[in-house]
Amino acid sequence: QLQLVESGGNLVQPGGSLTLSCAASGFPLGYYTITWFRQVAGKEREVVSCIDKNGGSPTYADFVKGRFTFSRDNPGNTAYLRMSGLKPEDTAVYYCAADLFCSCDELACLYAYWGQGAQVAVSS
Repeated sequence: QLQLVESGGNLVQPGGSLTLSCAASGFPLGYYTITWFRQVAGKEREVVSCIDKNGGSPTYADFVKGRFTFSRDNPGNTAYLRMSGLKPEDTAVYYCAADLFCSCDELACLYAYWGQGAQVAVSS
């Protein structure tokens, strides 16, 4: 079965850290463009970070630069989003998505595979 399974969502205090995992099964994640999105109920989904299928450094949205780190473990077929310096405004459902044909600069690309979402809540 081809799927992405996310884990790591939690409640954390402002300034805290959290790492989200995105594990792929049925396909080699290392060959795919992977993007982390987040969405707050009633608002548009937004791109958080992306690693292109062709490699290179991850790209980050301005609102997470310097705080979030995107990495992937190709042998382990898993991607990670390390979040630090969390703020209440980071509260959202975070989704990982993967696609063989999308590139990080294609903002409207339709990703083939999506994780189920991980709830991150930042609150004291």
